[in-house]
Amino acid sequence: MSLILAADIGGTNIRAAVVDSYGTLLHEHNVTARLSDPELSADAIITIIAGLLRPMLKHHITAVGLGFPGFFRGDSGMLAASPNLPNISELALADRLHEALDLPVAVQNDALCAALGEHQFGAGRGSQNLLHMTLGTGIGGGLILNKRAWSGEFGMAMEIGHLRVAEERLCGCGLHGCLEAYASATAVSDRYKEESGEQHSAETIYQLAVAGDQQAKTIIEQAGHYLGAAIAEAIKLLDIHNVTISGGLTGAWPLLHPALVKTLDERLIPPLRSTVNVYRTTLGDHAGLLGASVIARNALAARDAE
Repeated sequence: MSLILAADIGGTNIRAAVVDSYGTLLHEHNVTARLSDPELSADAIITIIAGLLRPMLKHHITAVGLGFPGFFRGDSGMLAASPNLPNISELALADRLHEALDLPVAVQNDALCAALGEHQFGAGRGSQNLLHMTLGTGIGGGLILNKRAWSGEFGMAMEIGHLRVAEERLCGCGLHGCLEAYASATAVSDRYKEESGEQHSAETIYQLAVAGDQQAKTIIEQAGHYLGAAIAEAIKLLDIHNVTISGGLTGAWPLLHPALVKTLDERLIPPLRSTVNVYRTTLGDHAGLLGASVIARNALAARDAE
């Protein structure tokens, strides 16, 4: 049985695991690493990632799959740009890691990897088409069309976090009114601080809401409202009826989901109302890892078919 080394790269954390062909995670390893430093060079990024993955190659690995936050040019493994790394552009990430690790390497956007993981192994399993969203520090999206990942002509499809849902708030991308500025875990935390003067994580704010804090409850429900508004616009464009959502903010699902569904139905055209299923991930934090293993296996299959 071939084994894949899969990694999910975050700004401050890297998850890695050996994954078998059944989607079983073996030898999982999480480490803290500062990959969100805007001053990092391309060489430093390669050194950090390769250094963290190299000890796991002892498990007779066949290939490496990597989910990385950024815009990729198709399946080439070429990182066109990354929002948190302004000094990096046109980095041949897959090729550079292949040289460092001496194994085939496949790389793709982290949210698209999460979509693949959810489609292959999670709540979206069996769907012909799937829209997936990740709710964390920011908001990402991945799209499965006809059971295949679709990243767009320039690798920037499903940037749903930057759909405009309001007017006022400034997003990290430089635009105003983006979904990410209203419904990410960061946005929930910022809104609560504005209202109460207290800084808490989104997880703590949900616990406060459950305990009866009306401000906390309202802020989480408002995040659900904006998510529903954004999903409605995506559905009107794509006519997709299965949506999965992962990420830290899904911990507030009992408050988030009803508000989301209410706005979703209000914003959809009549024939689409009550036809869209919105599921919370069944994979927890592992959707991205499993999706990274999928892109590695797909790359191996494509190479063998040549």
